[in-house]
Amino acid sequence: MTGTPAPEALLKAVPFAGELGISLEEAVPHQVRAVLAWAPELCTVGGALHGGTLMALADTAGAVCAFLNLPPGASTSTVESKTNFFRAVRSGTVLAEARPVHVGRSYVAVRTDLRDEDGTLVGQTTQTQAVRTAG
Repeated sequence: MTGTPAPEALLKAVPFAGELGISLEEAVPHQVRAVLAWAPELCTVGGALHGGTLMALADTAGAVCAFLNLPPGASTSTVESKTNFFRAVRSGTVLAEARPVHVGRSYVAVRTDLRDEDGTLVGQTTQTQAVRTAG
């Protein structure tokens, strides 16, 4: 895909991601890398990042990945998302790496791995994004 938007421009379309502090390190059709730093206001009991926070990180990375694989003029919306949590994150940063597993005319499926700053897999999300065309 030529003319891929800059990561900053892609995040402007998702203001909630900015509120959480999510940033994009890489955003190309075959891979999106997003990062979120641990912060106490994003946590639940015991100082662990809230599951919803991690899901929002994965959803953001997955949605950007799906968007970058759309035909011109189309938009996308999450229609299904499933997350497995493997371990708590109590400090540092979380890296989300999203990759498309299916790019079709009606849906884009994306898998997003969530890793702590040691590279340990802390969660994995699989989501389906609807391809929304005008008309």
